[in-house]
Amino acid sequence: MKRLILLSVAATLSVFIGYSQNTNDLEIKDLTLELKDDGRLYLDLDIDLSQIKVRTTQVVVLTPAIINGADTLTLKSIGIYGRNRRIFYQRNEEIKPTGSEDINLATSELSQILKYASTVAYADWMNGCKVELLRRDFGCCGDSANLGRKQLVDRFPLEAYYPGLIYLKPAGEVIKTREINGSAFIDFPVNRTEINPNYRRNAEELSKITSTIDSVRNDKDIIIKSIFIKGYASPESPFDNNARLAQGRTEALKEYVEGLYHFGEGFIKTDFEAEDWKGLEKYVMASTLAHRDEILQAIRSDREPDAKEWIIKSRWKEDYRFLLDNCYPALRHSDYTIHYEIKRYSTPEEIEPVLRSAPQNLSLEEFYILVQSYESGSEEFNDLFETAVRMYPDDPVANLNAANSAIIRKDYRNALRYLEKASDLPEASYARAVLEIYMDNSNAAKPYLEEAQRLGVSQAGEVLKEISVNRNIYKMNNQ
Repeated sequence: MKRLILLSVAATLSVFIGYSQNTNDLEIKDLTLELKDDGRLYLDLDIDLSQIKVRTTQVVVLTPAIINGADTLTLKSIGIYGRNRRIFYQRNEEIKPTGSEDINLATSELSQILKYASTVAYADWMNGCKVELLRRDFGCCGDSANLGRKQLVDRFPLEAYYPGLIYLKPAGEVIKTREINGSAFIDFPVNRTEINPNYRRNAEELSKITSTIDSVRNDKDIIIKSIFIKGYASPESPFDNNARLAQGRTEALKEYVEGLYHFGEGFIKTDFEAEDWKGLEKYVMASTLAHRDEILQAIRSDREPDAKEWIIKSRWKEDYRFLLDNCYPALRHSDYTIHYEIKRYSTPEEIEPVLRSAPQNLSLEEFYILVQSYESGSEEFNDLFETAVRMYPDDPVANLNAANSAIIRKDYRNALRYLEKASDLPEASYARAVLEIYMDNSNAAKPYLEEAQRLGVSQAGEVLKEISVNRNIYKMNNQ
């Protein structure tokens, strides 16, 4: 069952005892209101009746009541009978203002402190209820007057306790350097290294590179700093010829790009790899080839590249033919990386338009600057942290902040996913604890809070104190 906590009257919450002019002669010495795991609400009162005055022709009826808006449930009453009224109602039980299940006392039977206990089944409508002590005075003609009420508790139970969340400010970047990576599959005639843009699908593949360069080159806030191209050939033997082809074709691609953009000397840097054995291994691992394991063993052996290729070609001919047709073409590729710098933004007014047009240009610090201009917990506030983590999916701080916004939205599945990538941060342990509390698992939160406290998160200690209180119980003692 959901466990709720009501803080003591000494806390800054507005739980108080209220008085009306007709209940000033009643003093509550002790009060306990508890919602137990059996689903029942228990009320225990110690009432000081030493100051109450009941005339011989009078009956005073005190009735605790649970009230929430238009809903009221009265508990068993306390009837205090003056001498003459008691004798009268002994003869006229059918009109007596209290019943046999109530507490019926003569003034002569009053002790200074009356101990009262009552219990009822807890219902949903009682959530947030108040508890009052109602008073009605009955005169000699049986009519009631002098209605009064004393407020005992102004709200029970209180709202569930939700700790504050810790958002971290990301470290700033002095220089915002970024890179874009891609691969192009350019076809060459057998044993040739010259690029023909009109050969097979070369126009489309070359466009991949130029479109990527143009996407950053045409942005006024971006400066391209360098380009890196690395070419690969497939493992058909001989190795020396493949090395020549990989190197020559990479240089040809460099010259093609330089001819279009006229970058300065040394702007485009290159490298090559004669045969892409890593790419072949990855393909074979994911395949269902008949001799998959044997081929992988050959690939991973210490043999020379030509010897590896000859073993695969000669021993597993059908598998080799399949690789030649379906895998080897993709092993002839040119990988490229464009390194660039982005302008830094320092105000929300600068950052907001960039967020709409090119969020990838923002640093995590800039996302954080912008989020400070939004109302905490608002839709814009939460959405911005979601955008930031999409731009920086592996950054621990971005994941921590996104987890916090997910917790607020009660998107617990994504909160857990984000926290997995923020696990090295002390604040991630604290966030895991808060997540457990949001999911009504306060006991599960304690180890995370203890770990966070050990790691220096000061808020963890305060939360540990809060969740250690039994929030199902309200106690008041005026003694």
